Amino acid sequence: MMAENCLVVHASGRQLDLLRGEAARIALSSKQGWWTDRADIGTRFCFEDAKAKESFADACDSFGITCRDG
Repeated sequence: MMAENCLVVHASGRQLDLLRGEAARIALSSKQGWWTDRADIGTRFCFEDAKAKESFADACDSFGITCRDG
């Protein structure tokens, strides 16, 4: 696992579903893989590509969902 390409988000329910869909869309467009893991607080979204991680961080910001490197 490459922790440098991971973000931890604080979301649940429909927000988490929205983020999963966005992560899948971003990974598909970059032709890279992605996965989620449980974090101490929140959900960790990891990407194989650093640009995909940045795109996902931008998406979180646009949805008003907090995220941090994880």
